[in-house]
Amino acid sequence: MIILDTHVLIWHENGDRRLGTQARRELGRALQSGAAAVSAISFWEIGMQVRKDRLGFLIDPHAWRRDLLNRGLIEIPVDGDIASRAGLLARIHGDPADRIIVATALEGHRLMTADRQILEWPGALSCLNASD
Repeated sequence: MIILDTHVLIWHENGDRRLGTQARRELGRALQSGAAAVSAISFWEIGMQVRKDRLGFLIDPHAWRRDLLNRGLIEIPVDGDIASRAGLLARIHGDPADRIIVATALEGHRLMTADRQILEWPGALSCLNASD
C-alpha cells in the first residue's frame, strides 16, 4: 500500500507538475490496483487549508473526500496505535499531521512525499520521493 502525504494528494488531483513522472506512474498503478491510501488526518489538514483559503478549492472538501473514496482511494483512520506511535517518533519535525502520516506508513506501507525532512528521516520508513 502507498500512503500519500497530503500535498501529494493535492498535487495529483490538481495535475501539479511537482509530482514527478516516476511518482505519477507509481501512484497511477496504486490507484488502479486499489493500493493507494491517505491517513484521515490528511482531510483535517485539507480542511484547515481550505478554511484559511490556501488551496483555492472550488468544490466542497466534504464532497471531494467522498468522491476520492468512491474512486477507490483508501482512508486509514487514526487509531490509538497510530497516535501513540506518532507521539513517540524521535528526530522528526513536530508537525502533528506529518507525525501521524509517518506513523501510519510505519504500519508496513510506503509513504509518497516530497517533504525533505521526512525523506531524510533516519527511521525505518519506506519512502517514495514524490518529486521523482
